Amino acid sequence: MFTTASDDAKLARLKADFGADVTINYVKQDFVEAIKAETGGKGVDLVVDSIAGSNLTRSIASLKYRGRAIMVGVSGRDPDRLDPLALWANSTDVQGVYYPGIFPQEHDRCFAVVAGLIDAVANGQLKVLIDRVFPLAEAAQAHRYILERKAFGRVLLRS
Repeated sequence: MFTTASDDAKLARLKADFGADVTINYVKQDFVEAIKAETGGKGVDLVVDSIAGSNLTRSIASLKYRGRAIMVGVSGRDPDRLDPLALWANSTDVQGVYYPGIFPQEHDRCFAVVAGLIDAVANGQLKVLIDRVFPLAEAAQAHRYILERKAFGRVLLRS
């Protein structure tokens, strides 16, 4: 498993706590070049991209032949749009996942999946990583903490 982050401490945690095989600080090195170097020029099978914009184009460049990128967000707010030509060179594809759009279409399946995840958390099979809990009165500080990219896990507000 390859992981990227802009902070060496977060990368160390990804390796130690979550079993990342290769960690890449994308501020210090080009993640596409690093992935290509680690895979003998082939690239990876799958990229999960929550940034979009030009980052998605770079993620696609790190895929191997017939690889897939799955978009799960647009957190980067980069106005660049994906040029479909980026997909053609290696016959790659992009799949988007938008949860509010899935629920009305597949309510029963989604309900069962979410119920299963809640059960897995409740019985300890899955762990939700909570970074910090802020009092509701400190919502502005919590938002700033997230925007400054300090969080490693969920940030919660408590009343």
